[in-house]
Amino acid sequence: NPFIHTSTFGGNPLACAAGIAAINVTLEEDLPGQADRKGKYFLGQLIALKLRFDRILKDARGKGLLLGLEFANTDIGYQVVSALFRRGVLVAGTLTNSKVVRIEPALNIPDALIDEVVDILEAALQEVDAANPTVKIEEDD
Repeated sequence: NPFIHTSTFGGNPLACAAGIAAINVTLEEDLPGQADRKGKYFLGQLIALKLRFDRILKDARGKGLLLGLEFANTDIGYQVVSALFRRGVLVAGTLTNSKVVRIEPALNIPDALIDEVVDILEAALQEVDAANPTVKIEEDD
């Protein structure tokens, strides 16, 4: 029957096996629990940086391992993202804006790697803070 293939993934044994394997890993490794525990720790570290760099870092927020940093303006956010990229840390802006930047690590990120990212972020914030003695705060629309 030439119409039997109209569903891209429906009934495909390989796709079903991959889906079952993903569910098993999620449960066996307690990925939701890891995301919760590691996210709380990570966010606490980001809030500590916010308190130290409050002139340029206006907020740190998130849930689990979907975290966001809000900067004073898009230029500061872009500078921090650029400094992170140069140091090997990839983050993402939101839509077409770098005023708020997302940190979205894997759910099983090792604790030591979280600490390494925080240290790299601190160095990036120090660099950007020193390069911008006066900062214009962008108001939200």
